[in-house]
Amino acid sequence: MKIFKNPLDLESALSFMIFIKEGSRTQDLIFWPHVLNDQIQEREEWDMKAKVYFTKEITPEKVVEMYQALGVELPGKVAVKVHSGEKGNQNFLRPEFWRPMVEKVQGTIVECNTAYGDASGGVRDHTESHLKLLEEHGWTKYFDVDLMDAEGPDVVWPISHGKILKENHLGKNIENYDSMLVLAHFKGHPMGGYGGALKQLSIGCASRAGKALIHSGGKTDDRYETWNQHASKTAFPEAMADAAASVVEHFKGRIAFINVMKNLSVDCDCCVVAEDPCMNDIGILASTDPVAIDQACMDLVIHSDDPGKEHFMERVNSRNGIHTIEAAEELGIGTREYELIQL
Repeated sequence: MKIFKNPLDLESALSFMIFIKEGSRTQDLIFWPHVLNDQIQEREEWDMKAKVYFTKEITPEKVVEMYQALGVELPGKVAVKVHSGEKGNQNFLRPEFWRPMVEKVQGTIVECNTAYGDASGGVRDHTESHLKLLEEHGWTKYFDVDLMDAEGPDVVWPISHGKILKENHLGKNIENYDSMLVLAHFKGHPMGGYGGALKQLSIGCASRAGKALIHSGGKTDDRYETWNQHASKTAFPEAMADAAASVVEHFKGRIAFINVMKNLSVDCDCCVVAEDPCMNDIGILASTDPVAIDQACMDLVIHSDDPGKEHFMERVNSRNGIHTIEAAEELGIGTREYELIQL
């Protein structure tokens, strides 16, 4: 008699029944209905949780190991989205750190021009000066680099269920890629509260005009006027989630995310003068779910005993940063429920 006391894999049980030769007694298969129902429900709840892999060790080699833990193979031409760092910024993760990972997928580093203009002291808002900085920071020494909106026109992708935006404007070269690997430096942000996978998908992939649309909550694509019409603390994170959703939808099933919790400043890598890190390094996370990985990073900060977390979370909460994660989940591009698997 075969008793399926743990029939979580109902498909296996059914396959077993089909496999029985003619003449076998079906009564030899006994299912415990209450156990079956409870465990099917348990499995459904478990399956809804995203897997997020985590290690405390932060090395270039560990980044590759975390990617391999995902068990995915990104097909074709791979766009690798990084934050290449503003001129003068001391916290961004250098190309040498990412080099083994980028070489593993034979990827191309992709970036887009910024919208914040010369007033901030940055140089990444113009193609010529942006390309020069990419060279100065060493990205072109190791990788092929594609400034996706160096030449127009932008590509416009619809956002069917967007709360704020109905379309996303991106550098047109994004359509030259078959898959995407998002390598995010998790840290704070002066406007979004924090920067992680979702910000890389939204602001990071948007063209200069697209960034203006996100920052203004869809009011204008003018990079100067957007600062006079900036979206509210509710609309801005929702606009970021909208833009991120269009990128996830485009690369659906062909996208992966790695967040590195290192140099944890309250400021972004786009800041010319950034505050020094206020927390100790935490680790590397990897997932195929951008919502889950950002939520997991946030939880690791919240549950940390690092005294600097209060300062970090003040930045996040004062900008309503967690609402980006909430809004992205509501759009269906991921879940905040996850299983953290420490390697």
